[in-house]
Amino acid sequence: MNDFVHRRRTELLGAYVLNHLEGSELAAVLDHLDDCAECQGEVAKLAPVARALADVNADNVTVPAHLEELVVRRVDAQRGRRTRTALLLTAAAAMVIAGTTWWYLRPTAPLESVAVVQQAPGVTAEASIVPHTWGVEIKLDGQGFASGQTYQVSVTGTDGAEVSAGSFIGTGANLMHCNLNSSVLRSDASGFVVRDATGMITLASTFPRR
Repeated sequence: MNDFVHRRRTELLGAYVLNHLEGSELAAVLDHLDDCAECQGEVAKLAPVARALADVNADNVTVPAHLEELVVRRVDAQRGRRTRTALLLTAAAAMVIAGTTWWYLRPTAPLESVAVVQQAPGVTAEASIVPHTWGVEIKLDGQGFASGQTYQVSVTGTDGAEVSAGSFIGTGANLMHCNLNSSVLRSDASGFVVRDATGMITLASTFPRR
């Protein structure tokens, strides 16, 4: 398994121990854990954290407005094996153990994994979508997009028409996490394409029919 896929699976461990995964994402993590001793160790470390958080009553929690920004800033400054999600879980557990009421909770988005059917040489990517009432949100993770180059993203409708979902700037060999939004409803969407500055397709994805 290459480093990109390993990192993607590792980033899901926090959601896994909180029982927030289902479908293809859950299956992918379980399959990965069968063969990865490193991630098995991470799950063992995170399991007690998840159990501690399960006892938190969100109705009795008061959250300072600056808390999430503070925790995320501290987490992003870390340089270790654990992922952002895992570090956030650890930070939250420390707050609970210390007896504070600082904890930030939000609903888990209903992610749907979609197939990447075409990608340019050197590009590695995985994608999921969120079927909002206002349109499809694309969650794109990848690397190998030319550093500094602007890429345009469009959602393809079932009628073949393309609707803009925004753009992003490539990060080269660095792993990129990108959220893009379109006004195409999930029932009317059949996939998305990513084009480079010349208009050539760098990445294409298809959605299961609904």
